[in-house]
Amino acid sequence: MKKYFFSIIFLLSATLLRAQSVDSLQSDSPLSTKLDSLIKEARLLETTQLGLMVWDLTADSVLYTYNHRQRMRPASTMKLLTAITSLDLFGGNHQFTTELRYKGEIVGRTLVGDLVCVGSMDPTFDNGDMNYFVDQIRAVGIDTICGRIVADKSFKDTLLLGQGWCWDDDNPCLSALLVNRKDNFVQRLTTLLTDVGIVFMEHSSPNTHHPSPITQLSIINCQLDKVLTRMMKQSDNLYAEALFYHTALSIARPATQKNARTAVRQLIQRLGFDPAQFTVADGSGLSLYNYVSPELLTAFLRYAWQNDRIRRHLEPSLPIAGIDGTLKDRMKNTPAYRKVRAKTGTLTGISSLAGYATASNGHQLAFAIINQGVVKAKDGKTFQDAVCRLLCE
Repeated sequence: MKKYFFSIIFLLSATLLRAQSVDSLQSDSPLSTKLDSLIKEARLLETTQLGLMVWDLTADSVLYTYNHRQRMRPASTMKLLTAITSLDLFGGNHQFTTELRYKGEIVGRTLVGDLVCVGSMDPTFDNGDMNYFVDQIRAVGIDTICGRIVADKSFKDTLLLGQGWCWDDDNPCLSALLVNRKDNFVQRLTTLLTDVGIVFMEHSSPNTHHPSPITQLSIINCQLDKVLTRMMKQSDNLYAEALFYHTALSIARPATQKNARTAVRQLIQRLGFDPAQFTVADGSGLSLYNYVSPELLTAFLRYAWQNDRIRRHLEPSLPIAGIDGTLKDRMKNTPAYRKVRAKTGTLTGISSLAGYATASNGHQLAFAIINQGVVKAKDGKTFQDAVCRLLCE
């Protein structure tokens, strides 16, 4: 109830601000003058498009806009919408689980029945986790399996690629059961069990779904915060899509891309925007079908900042200028060093940056910059870094 009361207040304030002329909100400040000069002198903008918005979170008012309502491809700043939606729905304690169950009974040292691997698209599951499962099987005394190893992938739809992904890109595999990012869970588990001397009486069946396993043998949990950190710091697309699918759980099970898109659009609407004016295709920004605006990105950032349940998880996950993640090598030896926490975005023709900055007067700012039509991503990054320097000096 508290979350929805907050959303109503945010919606009312957002609607009132949007009803006013942005020009009337945007003062003729030194920052505005400097940004005007930067844009006017940027040769990059002679052949490319720019969308820019800066919001003073401390004063809760617009500081600067330039084509802020233009619909543009966000690239990986799309991950902000995914992250904020998921945190709004679940908070930071939501779990990604991978379970090992069995159906049948253990007779002596023989499992008479099937091992069932149940996935919920945990992108962090690796060899160490798989070895733990092997140890748990041995710990209950099993040395023979008279049955199959079954993969239960019923957590999600059967799609392995996102909407609008280019076939020749290095796309992540969207499987419900992953180990080291690969869709070979059953094969890997079978090999490891064989290596430690466990005997199979039947061949494994890697693509069979088992609807009703009986006994839980082991479970591995991963908290949302762990997924969020790599997703944002390293801009990991698999982690973003896994989180995107989990937002779909707020609509229905199994998780589908359609319901994940619905979950994000519902928050867009609650923030006072018409979801029909934007396109949400995936959770990572890989899709060429995504279309948002700098204004929408800024509104999500503002909502997150004003909602501590979201902010305390989102802010630490963002790359820090000159320190880590995808901003590790940017803005060093500038006023923006350590004062900008933001999500980067790079796609063919697109360079973007959106997040938070601390101004010299101590005010906290939210900003979104999208450079579209750029041939070299470096040119967009150079422009964005210049904007951030002005925001922080």
